[in-house]
Amino acid sequence: MSSNRTLTLIFTTVFFVAGISLEAQETRPLFDGKSLDGWTTLNGQPVTKGWEVVDGMIHLNTEGGRAGAIVTDREFRDFELRFEWKNVPGGNSGLKYRVREYGNKTLGCEYQIIDDDGYRVKLPATGSTGALYDLYEPNNAKSVKPLGQFNHSRIVVRGNRIEHWLNGELIVLACVGSNEWNRRIADSKFDDVEGFARNRSGKIMLTDHNSEVWYRNIELTPLAAPERHRPRSANRRGILKRVFRPKR
Repeated sequence: MSSNRTLTLIFTTVFFVAGISLEAQETRPLFDGKSLDGWTTLNGQPVTKGWEVVDGMIHLNTEGGRAGAIVTDREFRDFELRFEWKNVPGGNSGLKYRVREYGNKTLGCEYQIIDDDGYRVKLPATGSTGALYDLYEPNNAKSVKPLGQFNHSRIVVRGNRIEHWLNGELIVLACVGSNEWNRRIADSKFDDVEGFARNRSGKIMLTDHNSEVWYRNIELTPLAAPERHRPRSANRRGILKRVFRPKR
């Protein structure tokens, strides 16, 4: 066996034993600025109604009535998602992630996008812009741009940790499966949805709540899976010693 191949085998074994993911982190656009390639209707068909591309933006045109939500044609696991959006007076929309089917419903965690001041009814904090919809309200660092201006949002999903960012500020932090998470699920509209959001991978969705909305610069960076913090057993130490033991 060549020395290069031996070295490769050694490091591969070490990373495998340590449980470290070598997943590449390459940013990819989910919207090319020109078409809806990579997006489909909920039943996997091409998008032909309502959603359109205008001046490098995805726009939901509501003149013809409800068009339905659109989703990515592939699923994503751990990631950082960045996107810009702007709303209309009284507007209500949202971007969902970890989207999958639960029986006859297609659900996921939602980054809420809404006109906090001008919506037709007063919403609780868990229904306001930037919220993890119906579960976690934004903190006091939240700052929304005036209507008609683009806001910059970021969603970080890594293992059980979920972060919502708005205009450079962390406004929501949640841990799926924690006592706090379970309590909030029990008090939400998802209380009867078994395993809601516990799936590690899912599609990204742009919702249709019969309200105009614009998106641009939608980019996703895959993240390495979080390390599994396991106590080092004698066996694992022994493996490492055997791997690095010099040849006699």
